[in-house]
Amino acid sequence: MERVVDARGLACPQPVIQTKRALETLGPDGELVAIVDNEVARDNVLKLARSLECATSVQEQGNEYYIHIRKEGLPATQLNVHQGQVLLVAAATLGRGAEELGSILMRSFFYSLSESEVLPRRILFLNSGVQLCCQGSPVLESLLALEQKGVEVLVCGTCLDYYHLKEKLCAGSVTNMYTIIEHLMAAEKVITL
Repeated sequence: MERVVDARGLACPQPVIQTKRALETLGPDGELVAIVDNEVARDNVLKLARSLECATSVQEQGNEYYIHIRKEGLPATQLNVHQGQVLLVAAATLGRGAEELGSILMRSFFYSLSESEVLPRRILFLNSGVQLCCQGSPVLESLLALEQKGVEVLVCGTCLDYYHLKEKLCAGSVTNMYTIIEHLMAAEKVITL
């Protein structure tokens, strides 16, 4: 009997994450059906399944897509913390443009990162990015999950002081610009948001 993942009405990246979680619980040669209601979700779920070397087929019924996925020797999930990668977060929103959209994108980014098997070694927060590590942050749960997976979260103390947030810090530990520079210069790869 196939397992069903009903991802209709869910915003990106939820259909992919729910499908991935379901695949991880299936035994060898297990099967599932992911149901989505838009082409973007359909394409993203198919990309996930194919990247995991699963067999796929799609049935379209009205405005819904039934994606049949068969696991074929899917390798065991392993976390992969890249020791040389550092993520630098210098703003509370992602990208330029509408602030509301930037906030939605940042929340989606950190949630997706917390669900990923490939993780940076460190995440450095400065300027308004420090707000993401504090009480009331929309990404706080994801940051705590990343810390549990071994990602080091460092937050600029000067920036926390500037925004009067030091007492509201909930994720990560306070650091200084000297240490931030050391980590940036020692990193094999720096990804800036």
